[in-house]
Amino acid sequence: MNRISKEQLLLLRKKYPPGTRVELLRMSDPYSNLSRGATGTVISVDDIGTIHVSWDSGSSIGIVYGEDSCRVVETQ
Repeated sequence: MNRISKEQLLLLRKKYPPGTRVELLRMSDPYSNLSRGATGTVISVDDIGTIHVSWDSGSSIGIVYGEDSCRVVETQ
């Protein structure tokens, strides 16, 4: 597991507040049914930096800090 500093955690929470739309870029979980390009809405960022997402597909798996990656989807 990758450790996250307090500063990095604050930056993650600022970048991914609840309600932010995100797109999955990479997920290392071999049991996930999500693939690149999946979209969802951020629920929260926990104390270890996992970005909890309600995925449009119905999944609720989190983006693990240092293992997975996503990007903010710009809304119009």
